[in-house]
Amino acid sequence: MLHAPPQTAKDALFATIERDKISKSLGNARSIQALRKAVPAFKRGDYKNAAIAAAEAADADSKSSVAFHLLALSLDNLGERHKAFQMYERALALDPTEAELYLNIGTAASQLRLFDGAIKSFRTYIALRPNCPKGYNNLAGALRDKGDIDEAIEVLRNAIHLMPEAPQLWVTLGTVTGEQSDFATAQIFYREALRIDPKMARAYHNLAHALNHTGPLDEALANYDRALELVTEEADRIEMLHARGLCKVAMGQLEDGWIEYEQRHNPRFIQSNIYAANAPLWDGEDLDGKTLLLIGEQGLGDEIMFAGIIPDMIERVGPKGRVLGAFDHRLVTLMQRSFPQVHFGPEAHLKHNAKTVRLAPWARGDLKADYYAPLGAPLKFIRKNIEDFPQAAFLKPEPARVGYWRERLSELGPGPYVGICWRSMLLTTQRRKFFSPMEAWRAPLSLKNVKFINLQYGDCSEDLAYARDKLGATIHNFEDLDLKNNLDDNAALCAALDLATSAPTAAAAIAAGVGTETWFLTAGRVWPQLGTDHYPWYAKTRVLIPPAFGDWPALMEMLAGDLAKLPTK
Repeated sequence: MLHAPPQTAKDALFATIERDKISKSLGNARSIQALRKAVPAFKRGDYKNAAIAAAEAADADSKSSVAFHLLALSLDNLGERHKAFQMYERALALDPTEAELYLNIGTAASQLRLFDGAIKSFRTYIALRPNCPKGYNNLAGALRDKGDIDEAIEVLRNAIHLMPEAPQLWVTLGTVTGEQSDFATAQIFYREALRIDPKMARAYHNLAHALNHTGPLDEALANYDRALELVTEEADRIEMLHARGLCKVAMGQLEDGWIEYEQRHNPRFIQSNIYAANAPLWDGEDLDGKTLLLIGEQGLGDEIMFAGIIPDMIERVGPKGRVLGAFDHRLVTLMQRSFPQVHFGPEAHLKHNAKTVRLAPWARGDLKADYYAPLGAPLKFIRKNIEDFPQAAFLKPEPARVGYWRERLSELGPGPYVGICWRSMLLTTQRRKFFSPMEAWRAPLSLKNVKFINLQYGDCSEDLAYARDKLGATIHNFEDLDLKNNLDDNAALCAALDLATSAPTAAAAIAAGVGTETWFLTAGRVWPQLGTDHYPWYAKTRVLIPPAFGDWPALMEMLAGDLAKLPTK
């Protein structure tokens, strides 16, 4: 779910600074002069100079709450969230009665995922400004992100009763409803927001996002277009471009879609990574004879999915060039065997201002790169059409281990041997709706003609016990194989299977990458389908989609019917 960002309070602050008659509480003349330089810089998006001027104001008067407040706002927009949070706290200590500070410090806490602190700040703001919708909007958003959905809905219902014509409350109610997979109702709330404010860009954006899940996609695209016509905040524009790009990709409009999808690397995109590479970013330059460093991005499954572009990049550097790959350390052995021409090493992760920093500390000396690229960045150059996807197996597990796992499987009795994975390890409030609960698997697991093999990585002992005790089903689990960390042997097991059925996770990516037929089980249509009924990234795939978003019982009945047709082996 792409949420409306928490609302900040800055207009009142600017008005105070810009008034002809300045309150003495703003500070001395030097401080006031610096603040008046900071405000226009902030308004034109020059946050660096706004921060410099605000810092000058704070230096001139260390007791100026306004100076520290504006410095915090500027740092926040520069992505320096931890420093911004500290400046908000300084401002609040100087003026604990300033309501807008509670709103802004709560927003900063939310962005740092410090939800308890954010909730406390927003409740204080509401106590000071009970008739302002911003406090209720932000409080509900923080409760939603923490996972307290029922309380978030109650906050919004009460606020809408007080302020029914506040469009942002309807938008946030839509996002909370969407977390419950009820995108049809969410659309009603977004349309109500647009009735109140027909020029609310974020409402068009969120309506488009809801339509992404229910269709039609061309209507979603039209709403993204309208949102981008109306948007004024640069951070919102970046998020909307990214979302529209994924919508275009989902419709098969790859050439335009990939370009907008690149907004995920914009430093102001909230989920962007920082790439610490001692080389310039590759943007289509001639690579013949050059050394290119590819750095993994996003999750493990994405690294595997995007790895299909490596042969193209080997061809681009030519026989005198070289490709380097910085990947999750668990993938290095498998990738090295699969692409022996490439030098692979582990990718290191750090955190800076709640953002992930990705780097390859080993890429130096003889391994120094001429260019670097996030792993998915070449897509806009080499995958402009569906026909550009080779749809081939590209991961090569150890042959001896594949044979070993075939023997282990045969000991279970006749197949077919079907691997299953039902969820991601990362189950946040926002992600949970995309994965089926174990109880939904009753129909397929009741089949007696299939040997189900566990591919669920991480601790899944409770789910396996539930399947055994509540569903009367056996999911064979090889306890001597660490599916989470031993990905090389995981790939060998997948290659030995007859079929893999999985949520769109790393488990599915490994199975599909080695060439095993893989059925992706999704809550609704997903963008990696690229407008098709399968995943063009791999050799043999199929996507099973329920008739309504998140209708897991219907999807599992469909899966059970298709599994029942598999021949005994």
